[in-house]
Amino acid sequence: MHHSIKDKFIKGTSDGAGIKEKQEMLSLFHRQGDEFELKNLLLEDLENTTANSGSFPESSKIFLRLWRKIYKSECNDSPMPCWFYPLIRVAAALVIGFVIGVYITSLLNRQDPVYYTAHSPAGSISEWTLPDGTIIFLNAGSEIKYSSETRGPRTVHLTGEAWFDVAQDKKRPFIVSTPWYDIKVTGTKFNVKAYEIDREVITTLEKGKIILMSTGDFRFGDDITLQPGEQAVFDKNSRELALKNVNTRWYTSWKDNKLIFMNMDLKDLIVLLERKYGVNIVVKNPDILSYHCDGTFKNETIIEVLEIIKKTLPINYNIVGQQIEITSK
Repeated sequence: MHHSIKDKFIKGTSDGAGIKEKQEMLSLFHRQGDEFELKNLLLEDLENTTANSGSFPESSKIFLRLWRKIYKSECNDSPMPCWFYPLIRVAAALVIGFVIGVYITSLLNRQDPVYYTAHSPAGSISEWTLPDGTIIFLNAGSEIKYSSETRGPRTVHLTGEAWFDVAQDKKRPFIVSTPWYDIKVTGTKFNVKAYEIDREVITTLEKGKIILMSTGDFRFGDDITLQPGEQAVFDKNSRELALKNVNTRWYTSWKDNKLIFMNMDLKDLIVLLERKYGVNIVVKNPDILSYHCDGTFKNETIIEVLEIIKKTLPINYNIVGQQIEITSK
């Protein structure tokens, strides 16, 4: 019987429990004689949760004390009056009811939070406002996931590139989680570029202060604090991180639909153009990928951009079907 109760309890409270297992677990509370064992299982499970431990230890002592009085002896062998035993049983029922209530609350508290997803497809830039007032611009081909949870840190999971204007809340830090490191802030403006296919993860601080923190996949020697105008460049291949001072406008202008690039390889520029305009570009001569170019664009079409690049670099382009082919002159 002991193993049957414990097995049903464990199956019914597991994360993958189905309706049948949950119903069998709940039915245990309606079976006389099983209360004491269920109480122990409940308290044992509570002690392994994040519930406040101060909410149930005293109830455990009361329950044990009452239970011993109930089963210590028959009514006629005890110095206590017989009428007192029904009161003890009622009190014991109330205590286990309280324990069950704390347990159910802890189950609700340990449920996984609900996550919302915001996505900006290739060729577009989108703006989002989170429930706390934080403003996020998502660059093309980017995605964020955030929770509706109102307790603890405000965590956003980023894939791609985003600019953040974080609403200040000193009691609830804002965390941007990337596959390589986390970024902790209270209220500030900064840009994070963390595309999966890019070799580098780039974090640029425009205003305020942010802290780069280690994750399980990558460990810094110490947390790294950025000041306004500083940029952290993390190389995924070498696992090295470099800090430098930059003109932040060059790295955040995309949110205003501007395209600014300085001494950029044609290889990187092509990736940038594909994301911004949602096009597919094929380079026929790999040698030209090492060319460098500068430029500032706003509201130009992809054809207008290519025409300007064509005047500064020895390249040609052709539109073939649904893609753009670039060749050397």
